[in-house]
Amino acid sequence: MLNLLQETLLYAQSHSDELASAFRDHLLLVGIALGISLMISIPLGIWTSRSRIASVTVINFFNGLRVVPSIAILFLAIPYFGLSFTSAVIALTILAFPPILINTDAAYRSIDPAVKESATGMGMTSRQTLWRIETPLALPVIVTGVRTATIEVIASATLAAFIGIGSLGLFVVRGFALYDIPILLVGAVPVALLALSTDLLLGGLQRWLQPPS
Repeated sequence: MLNLLQETLLYAQSHSDELASAFRDHLLLVGIALGISLMISIPLGIWTSRSRIASVTVINFFNGLRVVPSIAILFLAIPYFGLSFTSAVIALTILAFPPILINTDAAYRSIDPAVKESATGMGMTSRQTLWRIETPLALPVIVTGVRTATIEVIASATLAAFIGIGSLGLFVVRGFALYDIPILLVGAVPVALLALSTDLLLGGLQRWLQPPS
């Protein structure tokens, strides 16, 4: 075990520039995919929470996408966008949609109607009620969806290495190809640590946003 750790650290040190570049590419993939998903999923979730027909149609569609493996979506994008950064971003963005969309829909839908009626009775417009009353109450549940999506995207971004796009997955793929565990760990350990630290950070944010009972 000690030898394995030493070999892993030695390989990481000898390839520190490549590791740093792969880490930056990994973060870039995750950031862009989550950013696009947030910009689309949250407004869509607010809309579906107000329309039962839209909710059933849209959420069932994105739930159906969850059964499609990320690697399959990645390879479906290749004929149109080639072996490119864009193909990887599309696959990861689609992966992030369902948890954010479903949690946003549930967050706004579960708000007590009496709370919204009280806001209306106080003279608030629909827009004011949405941003001042509903959104603060919905945020903890939305963050839960973002937390789930982020962990999934961080882990799945390693798949970009299968089409030659820089990410920490390059070391995982190389380790598998060479049957070299230390090389594999150079990619896998940072991914695990990144996912764990992000989960703890978003978990703390979720607790901070939780309104007092």
